[in-house]
Amino acid sequence: MPELPEVEVTRRGLLETLPGRLVQSVRCSKFRLRQSIPRALLKREIAGQQVVDVDRRAKYLFVRMSSGAVLVLHLGMTGKLTVIESKMPRHKHDHLTLVLDNGFELRFNDCRRFGSVAVWPAEQAAELEAAFSQAEGIEPFGPEFTAPNLLKMAKRRTIPVKSFLMNSKIIAGIGNIYANEILFATAIDPFQAVNTLSEKQWQSIVKAARKILQQAIESGGSSISDFLGTSGHPGYFQLQLQVYGRKGELCVHCETEICKTDISGRATYYCPSCQKSA
Repeated sequence: MPELPEVEVTRRGLLETLPGRLVQSVRCSKFRLRQSIPRALLKREIAGQQVVDVDRRAKYLFVRMSSGAVLVLHLGMTGKLTVIESKMPRHKHDHLTLVLDNGFELRFNDCRRFGSVAVWPAEQAAELEAAFSQAEGIEPFGPEFTAPNLLKMAKRRTIPVKSFLMNSKIIAGIGNIYANEILFATAIDPFQAVNTLSEKQWQSIVKAARKILQQAIESGGSSISDFLGTSGHPGYFQLQLQVYGRKGELCVHCETEICKTDISGRATYYCPSCQKSA
């Protein structure tokens, strides 16, 4: 599933092509995504409007229109957004197409259909966005992502630290790949109860999270499954992964075999020598 870096890479790609473009028309497939595609709202609020900006909150993309309406997109597990010439063949799983005024189209392709498309009408957008943002966790690059704040948030919780990092209602955008990498970089046992971490450990998590996420963004994200940027090219951060997907391989620090287990139903990779509980 695309995580914060992949969504941010997508946002930056869209910023190179979408702002200033007029959406001439909207086309939708007959299939349902995670939720039904709001066809009537797309035609009323998005068609005929000019794109003014593309923002990100957590793993969601906000395409802002000149009217104040907002197109809200989530890539799900296999979603891809591509800006492509209108003459190029369409595919079965192109579920949303914005026809632009320059001979190009923005196409949302999602073969597993776990992504989502929503529209916030202009007159309700500010209120809906405020409620949405309040329900999401803090941003890893935001001012609230600090060791004292995380220490406070974890104080009354006994869940494993990996589960805490991946809870989108606590921290926005850190998924399984990057939670594994962050904990390996900080030598923290992914099973360690989150309320037992020291402020020093939280400081190391904040530093590592920002560094790893930024490196992933600069590398175009991780194409572990089939993630592609808006240009159709894969990301390359998977070539820098230190622990994720490396079960049975040797730790880059101590040459102990990397182990794999499950935490909260998600594949968890760690070095049993480097990542011992404090």
